[in-house]
Amino acid sequence: MATGSTTFDAAAETARYLATLPPEAHAKATAYTQGGHWLLLWGTLVAILVSWLIVKSGLLVRLRSRFRSPHSAWLAVLVVVPVGVLLDSLLSLPWTVYASWFRETKYGLSSQPLPEWLGEWGLQMLIGTVMSLVLFSVLYALMRRAPRRWWLWGGLATSLFVVIAIVISPVLIEPLFNTYTPAPAGPVRDAVVEMARANNVPSDKIFIYDGSKQSNRYTANVSGLFGSARIAMSDTMFKQDADLAEVRGVVGHEMGHYAHTHSLWMAGVLSLLAMIGFFLVDRLFPVATRLLRARGVEGISDPAGLPVLTAVLSVLALLATPATSTLIRTMEADADNFSLQRVNEPDGLAKALVKTIEYRAATPGKLEEIIFYDHPSVGWRVRNAMDWKAAHLKPEPVMIDLTPVEPATPEGK
Repeated sequence: MATGSTTFDAAAETARYLATLPPEAHAKATAYTQGGHWLLLWGTLVAILVSWLIVKSGLLVRLRSRFRSPHSAWLAVLVVVPVGVLLDSLLSLPWTVYASWFRETKYGLSSQPLPEWLGEWGLQMLIGTVMSLVLFSVLYALMRRAPRRWWLWGGLATSLFVVIAIVISPVLIEPLFNTYTPAPAGPVRDAVVEMARANNVPSDKIFIYDGSKQSNRYTANVSGLFGSARIAMSDTMFKQDADLAEVRGVVGHEMGHYAHTHSLWMAGVLSLLAMIGFFLVDRLFPVATRLLRARGVEGISDPAGLPVLTAVLSVLALLATPATSTLIRTMEADADNFSLQRVNEPDGLAKALVKTIEYRAATPGKLEEIIFYDHPSVGWRVRNAMDWKAAHLKPEPVMIDLTPVEPATPEGK
């Protein structure tokens, strides 16, 4: 008698993984995720309101007039841009507290005390102000020197700015907010080092960081480029009992981002989007100036018009959400496939993905996913892992029963 394995049902396995969370957990995740979609709209409206308030104050126009001279246009930029960015951050603070702290704590995704959160926000504001000054100084210089084509050169400059920021972030910025320590000796580090060496990923930069300070989300990331690149796992992974298969699946995903140079692809696409955005800003700026009643603003190259420029960029960023979401979502799917192909831990990856449902609903509508999701839905990703498992399952050996069978005898004999 021969016996064989039953057929692996990828759909049933996907449903089984998603069912490991109770219905109320899925409902909570859906409420959080769909509420986040509305935050995009409300955040844009807040940005427009804040820009209008800054314009109405007339402060930037007065500063521009005081510090501008025919031979030192850069000085007005140096003064006006930081003041404008700081005002924007301070006026937006109540909204930022709600969206980034209160709502996260309400849904159990963060336990960070408000004073500690405010301290980090202040540091982020200072860093953002410096980075904005650098970028806008370049953009305003291009507007003055190449008024017809500044948007083209501005897109290229933005791409270079993004690459530099990615390179320096793990070295100069991320350590300001978290402590990164090399993964300790043991099975986890051994497995990750083995994976890194097998996939031409630096094996000496595998870190664990205290991400639970800010968030309870189950997460890992890859950051940096070239010599600064590193893979970091949040301690939340291990506080949520990540096993070795999960670690391998998740880290394999992050290695996919590194191996396929997704950061450089991202910088290139953002450069193109920046060119399109700046081109539209150039055409829409006069209309926005009238709508915001920005009296005293003398054109797009006037740094006093920074709030107008910010308002237009905010609206364009909202409209570009489907494009940027699709770009990132495509790279995330590619990283999943890299992990499956190189590490072959479909169940480990699936178990890890289920733990991310609390901040990303598992089964959105198709249109919702296309417009808003910057990662593929968890339902799709788990099914993708199970399809991989089904395609690469080794068939179980057929067992043949060689026990002699007694010949049947007719009844009555």
